[in-house]
Amino acid sequence: MPFRIRPDHSFTAEFRKAAGGQLSHAIHTLAERPDGKHEAIHAFRKNLKRLRSLYRLVASEVPEFCERENARLRDVAKSLSAIRDATALIETAAYLKENARDAKEAKALGHIVAALESRRDHMADAEADIDRKLTETPEVLRDAIAAVGEVHFNGGPRRTARLVAKGWRKTTLKARKAIEHCQAEASAETFHTLRKRAQDYRAYQRLLRPLWPTAMKAKYEVTSSLIDLLGHIHDLDVLCALVEAEPQHFSNADDLAHLLDAIIFRQQEDRHAALERAEDVFADDAQEEADRIELLWRAQVS
Repeated sequence: MPFRIRPDHSFTAEFRKAAGGQLSHAIHTLAERPDGKHEAIHAFRKNLKRLRSLYRLVASEVPEFCERENARLRDVAKSLSAIRDATALIETAAYLKENARDAKEAKALGHIVAALESRRDHMADAEADIDRKLTETPEVLRDAIAAVGEVHFNGGPRRTARLVAKGWRKTTLKARKAIEHCQAEASAETFHTLRKRAQDYRAYQRLLRPLWPTAMKAKYEVTSSLIDLLGHIHDLDVLCALVEAEPQHFSNADDLAHLLDAIIFRQQEDRHAALERAEDVFADDAQEEADRIELLWRAQVS
């Protein structure tokens, strides 16, 4: 089911359809697991990220619902995060290997990839209750679907247009603030916050594509490229933290030295590129962009 909201339809019905579609897809993916357990968890978490972005868009109108359901979704995603996070670290080390600066570094990073694969496989064996969690999670998601069915938005098209524009403006303002924090303090936390706000922004571009399909598609693509960069930065930070927390997985000092050197180099490159791209993505004035969204919405319902 498309993740979208059409302005010329009932907003309550469109909200329920968009939210319910993501939840239903997550249930189906966890039940069928067409590409295996790890990919099912990855797809499930993407569904929940889109859903939480949708809830933030309307949070000013239904704050209690959004607070409660965001907590529900955050907790259920966290319960299935360990194995997927371990897989993401493997992908991060492979990314470093693909971008190695010389053959010696590539060889060392290949050893790191193998060590992380061994760690992930050991975790999968040790986490004997992962299948139980996968079986129980759909019931939590069905409760979330029931909660969505109780949501109702009052008011006509003008009020709805203001609600959507307000949510859009709030996200862009938070993104601008996150960019400022990244420029002042290049920490893992500041860049992760920027990534979350960019993910919200991209979700809205997909959700509201019917307002202006060509422009939204173009915005979606450039925002996706920013999120990819920020994702690499986040994963590098997590990998660096793992080296400190679990040094037993990296017993070869030369391999570890190459890994840390590659992480530092790639972080610097990616952070610089991400900030340049973020300035492009969030170049428009937040209020002017929100006003444009409101006008486009009203134009389609007048």
